Amino acid sequence: MRRFGRWLRSNAEGFLALSIAIVFGLLVVLDVLGPNSSVVNGAILLTLALIAVTLLRDRASVEKALLNVSAVLVASGPEVGQAQAEARRNTDRWIFKGGTGGSLRTVTLPNCVEIARQERRPLRVQLEIIDPTDEDLCEEYARFRSSLSAGRGRGKEEWTRERVRLESYATIFAACWHRQRFTFLTVEIGLSRVMSTFRWDLSASCVILSQEDPSGASLIFENDRSYYRACNRELVASFNQARRVHLDRADAYQLGEEPTTEDARRLFALLQLDLPSTFGERDLTAMIFKATREKDALG
Repeated sequence: MRRFGRWLRSNAEGFLALSIAIVFGLLVVLDVLGPNSSVVNGAILLTLALIAVTLLRDRASVEKALLNVSAVLVASGPEVGQAQAEARRNTDRWIFKGGTGGSLRTVTLPNCVEIARQERRPLRVQLEIIDPTDEDLCEEYARFRSSLSAGRGRGKEEWTRERVRLESYATIFAACWHRQRFTFLTVEIGLSRVMSTFRWDLSASCVILSQEDPSGASLIFENDRSYYRACNRELVASFNQARRVHLDRADAYQLGEEPTTEDARRLFALLQLDLPSTFGERDLTAMIFKATREKDALG
């Protein structure tokens, strides 16, 4: 009975229209009201009005459902880059969670900093990347990325444990380098001991959930949708569990416009992040290049 009551409340107009049609239909068949009764004509008009109300309500429900669906966009290929560029345009924050932060380091961070500098406004950046001191995790991530690129892109740099570590250190170095060059840039870095196969980019306008495989589709949620808030909570909770890099420990050490390998060694010593003993001058030079000059990387 309770279920019928809920159904009746949801379909009151249609039920009333059907009841009127049945009652007056029977009256006409039984010739109770007469063939030209104005009551019958009025009942017909009332029935049609109720049917119209029902149709309008159903149309509004459909439009609302379509609006909710349209708030979840699926993008791939160049569309993802366009969405990223649009998200960077007017944001005062960027929260990233992913692998080594290659795309953030080479595209997002420098572009956001440049826009914020031009508009003279603050910018807050929160990064969560793979912990480069966890060799097993870096090895696992390298195997994962290699499996995605197997059989294609053979001319590109292979994913190895050492490359994963180099990329992560380069992202940390880049954050420090940009932080010293823009007073109103606030950066927080967390090092995760868990590998994620997805990448989150959250701006003031939307959150973009991407796959590490560049050929995969990405999901885009606008900031007025519940999933945007859910992603924001996920990123905050995950970041709180990551190992924090205290960038303020290196505030007194000024990096040059073109940093040297000695700058890199000194910076990471101050941050209390031990560089691998296998890193030689060539590795440090490559890391500095990735941090300050490399463009359009992924990771």
